[in-house]
Amino acid sequence: MTYGQPFVGTDTGPSMLRERGLRNVLTSLGWRVEDLPELDFDEEQFSGEVDPPKARNCALVAHGAKLLADVVESTMKQKRFPLILGGDHSIGIGSLTGLLRVHPDIGIIWVDAHADLNTPAISGSGNMHGMPLGLMLDHPPETAVDFSALPGFDFLIDGPRISPDQIVYVGLRDIDPTERVWIKNYGIKAFTMYDIDHYGIGQVMDKAFDHLLKDNPDRPLHLSYDIDAVDPILAPATGTKVRGGLTFREAHFVAEAVAQTGNLASGEIVELNPSLSDEDGAFDTVELGEQLISSFMGKSII
Repeated sequence: MTYGQPFVGTDTGPSMLRERGLRNVLTSLGWRVEDLPELDFDEEQFSGEVDPPKARNCALVAHGAKLLADVVESTMKQKRFPLILGGDHSIGIGSLTGLLRVHPDIGIIWVDAHADLNTPAISGSGNMHGMPLGLMLDHPPETAVDFSALPGFDFLIDGPRISPDQIVYVGLRDIDPTERVWIKNYGIKAFTMYDIDHYGIGQVMDKAFDHLLKDNPDRPLHLSYDIDAVDPILAPATGTKVRGGLTFREAHFVAEAVAQTGNLASGEIVELNPSLSDEDGAFDTVELGEQLISSFMGKSII
């Protein structure tokens, strides 16, 4: 999926991760791997769709989300672990829909420089990779999303939705004004880069798990990892770079800590775009993406 933002190339991330040997990495960790084909659809069939204001490529994003939701739901119902390779972060709409159909109370750890809490009503750009949590959130009536007005999104009219207390952000550092208000007013647990600097990544992750697991220690967790959470010196091949991100060890610690809970039920990595850097930068970013996957899938130092 590359239609949630304006740059071509995010759709090549999965193939480059495969070429890096991701399957062998996973099998070496003891996983039995079924590599499903990439979701594919005919772009031309949506060429006549008119986008609503501030929702670019709406029908294309919706169709991709619906396809992914069905695959994720089916995978979860088979008691398997869906590892989702993006693609831009608009795939989170499909990932979350499929997960919530099976586990309505799943805890969500959103590792990202951005809050992705926009909706078409408040978005400055209309890019839907900035909207997955905003669209899926259970808003009060005055800010609720009218999915009947978004072409292709009729499958979300009746839900599912995410409660604000299901979300924990890690690594935020570039938040839009209305997103900032909503995070505070809805009581969403958010750890910015300031918090990571102040507490250290270890305490931040302990606090994240305390929030998500305090009422149910066996609660399943979903990790959504945007590579732009990492400092662009380490991961330059991504579309919305913001300086001052996670260090190499902080980035890995997040993944390792989630794995060590034993609660991780699904994971995704997004926004790797090799076309947005030179050859060395693309290699470094894809290599880091593969390493982070290996960390949250169970690789440890000892």
